[in-house]
Order: sequence, then structure tokens, then C-alpha cells
Amino acid sequence: MELLDMDNTFGALYIGTIVDAILFGICTVQVFIYLQTHRDSGLTFYKLAVYWLWFFDALHVCAVNHTMYYYLITNYGNPLALAKMVWSFKALIIIDALNVYTVHLLYLQRIWIVSQGRTRILVASVTIIIVSALAVGILLAWETFKRQFFSDLSGIQWLVYLTLGTATMIDCLIASSLCYLLNTSKTGFTKTDMTLRTLMRDVITTGCLTSICSVACIITKALMPDNFIFLGIELLLSKLYVNSYLALLNVRHYLGQDGGTSVSRRRSQRVYRPELQANVSHDGSLQTCKADEFQVSDHDIAPEHPAYDYIKAGVTRPIEVVVEMEPFSK
Repeated sequence: MELLDMDNTFGALYIGTIVDAILFGICTVQVFIYLQTHRDSGLTFYKLAVYWLWFFDALHVCAVNHTMYYYLITNYGNPLALAKMVWSFKALIIIDALNVYTVHLLYLQRIWIVSQGRTRILVASVTIIIVSALAVGILLAWETFKRQFFSDLSGIQWLVYLTLGTATMIDCLIASSLCYLLNTSKTGFTKTDMTLRTLMRDVITTGCLTSICSVACIITKALMPDNFIFLGIELLLSKLYVNSYLALLNVRHYLGQDGGTSVSRRRSQRVYRPELQANVSHDGSLQTCKADEFQVSDHDIAPEHPAYDYIKAGVTRPIEVVVEMEPFSK
């Protein structure tokens, strides 16, 4: 019997488990931030999406830790058990598919909102590709559940490559579509255009991050098919999807505060009001002296009155007007 290289197999899975737990902690912090910043908005679609993603992300952590506990603790010193796939390992494929394609569908919903019905063909094309990729993921999960040993996975390697490849293609398609739509939504307002450029940068960054992880899985699987290094990287893939989407949700809120896209600002403007002009009636009985009507003697104003210094100096005091400026928002 060939000796199993623990460093490149379960050692890689162990490292992936540690990083997976760290990313789950980041996910939890992001969920907390989102719920705190939107605590007054009631139960919305995005809150339900955040709850959904966090629940399956927590389920993913539980499945990963159960897998490692089963192999490294329960079956310590039992090399025969290491060749068999435990149920929690198989469940990881389903949880990964749910997380990844949920994020893809949420991005698709953003594409539909940003496009405002302008590019229905683009939205329909992305929808067809995402649904097709989801079908491939379900097929991979089904074929994995039918097998008992890790060595049996060699017969469905093409499904692994196809799943990772379609995920990478969808990432690039979503990022390019959102950037195109955001770029064509520029209005000429400096604040709004700066916000759109920031969103485009974040979309490209998050799309590249998940795409790089998928490509790394493909490369390590192709170069080292007999170890679990690609699985250690793949454990992080769904976490990156969830964290990237939550980061975009949170950055939209802070961009709204800083960029003026969601929060109205109060700007104080100092407006000079000239002396009041009055028309005097030509009727002698109604005529009054303009000086008596509008000029106030120094003796009529108490020294503690706020206008006393202005009247003594002969200065007309300007009036400060506070104007509510509603920012441009789309």
C-alpha cells in the first residue's frame, strides 16, 4: 500500500480550515456592520439575503470542521479511513454551490437594477449562463454523493474543471457587465461620478479575487491531481464570494454617507439682505417719516441686545439662512 503524504493531503485541508474560520469571522463582522447600519429599515430583501449567506457560511464552517475532526481525531492512526469520503465532505460541495450561485444571482439582481431595463439581452444572457453553471454544480454534487472513496473522483475530474471554469467565466462576465452599466450611468455630477468610479473599482477587485482563487484551484488540480492542495484552496472560494458581496453592500452605505448619494446634507449659506425699501403713500394723512418708521435710535436698544453693536457701528447685519440641499441620488 502506497504511503499517504499527509502534508499535501490533510495538511493542506487543515491549513484551509484555519483560513476558512478566519474568513468566517470576517463575514460575521461584516454581517454585524450591515445589520447595525440598517437596523431602522425593517426586514428587507437584502437583510434576508445577508441572513441566508451567513447561515450557509456558518454551515460551511461546521461541515469543514466535522470533516477534519473525523479524519484527524476520530480516525487518528487509521489510514484506511482516510481513503473514504465522509458525509460532511460531500455536503461541502452542495453548500459551496449554494453560496457561490446565490452570490451570482444577487449580482444578477444588481445588474437588472443598474440597467433599468436598458439591456434585457445582457441580463437574459447572464441568467442563462448562471442557471447552466448551477446545473453543472448540482451534477457534480450528485456524482460525488454516488462515490465512496477519494480515488473514485478521478472519473469526474472534467466536472470539477467545468464547475470552476464556469464560475470564473461568470465572475468576469458580472464584473464587466456592472462596470459597463455603471460607466454608462455617469451624470456629469462630480460626487456621483466619483461614487460610480469607486463602485467600479470595488466590483473589479472582488471579481478578480474570486477569479484568481478559482484559477488557482484549476492550476493546482491540473499540476498536482494526487493531493488535496486544490481542495484546501477550494475551501476558501465560497467564503471569498460571501465576503466580497457583503463588502460591496457595506461600502455602498459608507459611499452614500461620504459621497452624498443617500444622506441629505445641510449646507449653511450666508445671504446678504439689503435694506428694506418701502413705498410711502402720497396721502398726507397716511404719510410717515421713513426715518421714524425704519430707523431705530441708539437709546431704544438695550446694550445687552444682540443688535446693539451693529447699530452703534452703523452696519447692516446680514441674515444667515440655512438651506436644505437634497443631494443627487440615483
